[in-house]
Amino acid sequence: MRFLCLFVCLVSAVFAQTGAAPKAPTDVKPGSITYDEIPYPYPVAYLPLTLYGQDVRMAYMDVPPAGTPNGRTVVLFHGMNFGGFYFSGPIEVLRKEGFRVVVPDQIGFGRSSKPIIPYNFHDMAYNSRKLLQTLGVTKAVIIGHSMGGMLAARFSASYPDMTERTVIYDPIGLTDPRFERPWRTADEAYKATMAQTNDQRYQGFYANIHRYFPSPGAWKPEYEQYVRILYAPTLGGDWPRLAMVRSIYQQITYLDPVYYDWAHIKSKTLVLGGEKDGQDFPALAKHIADTIPGAELAIIPNAGHVPHLEVPELFYKELLRFLK
Repeated sequence: MRFLCLFVCLVSAVFAQTGAAPKAPTDVKPGSITYDEIPYPYPVAYLPLTLYGQDVRMAYMDVPPAGTPNGRTVVLFHGMNFGGFYFSGPIEVLRKEGFRVVVPDQIGFGRSSKPIIPYNFHDMAYNSRKLLQTLGVTKAVIIGHSMGGMLAARFSASYPDMTERTVIYDPIGLTDPRFERPWRTADEAYKATMAQTNDQRYQGFYANIHRYFPSPGAWKPEYEQYVRILYAPTLGGDWPRLAMVRSIYQQITYLDPVYYDWAHIKSKTLVLGGEKDGQDFPALAKHIADTIPGAELAIIPNAGHVPHLEVPELFYKELLRFLK
């Protein structure tokens, strides 16, 4: 019941501003839970892993620099509602600056395997480190967006010798939530998810993506592709597995806060994000920057949760200034 109330409140708040709640489109075909039909900007390779006794594979893109290489590597960590596919813009900008760009899909996300296992940032950081070691990368710039911002903090704090610089980009997990809200089990979340109609699922995804672009006029029709990407697997036969995986990994921010990792980051760090990414984001982002020794803070005016899509010119200006 509590989950239903939160869902209704989120959807109602968004559609109070945007008009009637959209019906689930009828032209979406059932999608693979490993996003096989979703175009990625560069070829995808796979790293075999064994996790909790299960053989899985981790998808990644390894993109060479364009022009003269600068000898540096950037790793891009995606957010919870995405995979590496939405980083096409940052990949192009960075490779044209001479960077090698490595973009993993974390286990449970994108084109990687979807095992029913515990999900935590320790494993994600360890798997990412193993990927870099396999690729012969000894040091890298770590950039993480949204959930990836939490992972960037864990990776940088855990593996300082491999971390050249860190960019924590519009992170979630800005506080330790364990004493702010009650616990919800994965079984409760799974049951509530499976009880939804197609319209409710689509509206939930739509509301989630729409709130990433809160400034008036910021929403563009092409952003609906990300809603459709989330919705398509719900129509396929493997949706129950993905629904359970999502129910488990959505607990990460509660079970595995990185609130206490920030002070242990030793690399030069930029905390970067949109001014409108939540009412208290600028103040909370400043707290992160103040906690990380020597960190810089850059707030992009009027931008929401995904500035590299919404205001790319402002985002890249801040990012490249820091990396150079």
